[in-house]
Amino acid sequence: MSNYPIIDMAGTGQNIRNLRIRAGLSVKDLQDIFGFSTPQALYKWQHGAALPTVDNLVVLAAVFGVKVDDILVIADDIAESA
Repeated sequence: MSNYPIIDMAGTGQNIRNLRIRAGLSVKDLQDIFGFSTPQALYKWQHGAALPTVDNLVVLAAVFGVKVDDILVIADDIAESA
């Protein structure tokens, strides 16, 4: 049995929201940066319903001036796989 870290989606979403606010950006600002036609993906990220793709995480890190690791929240519980 191996233990692997898991991403806390709700915590990561809250982190994205906090970093966005700290950067002084609105959801619309991020929508424009990413070129999204609607803000749904951004709201899903912020609510922990979905995670950004790796390439979008890299863009978020650049926009927020942080490392990708500073965006992701790793859950305290480690998932066990058989």
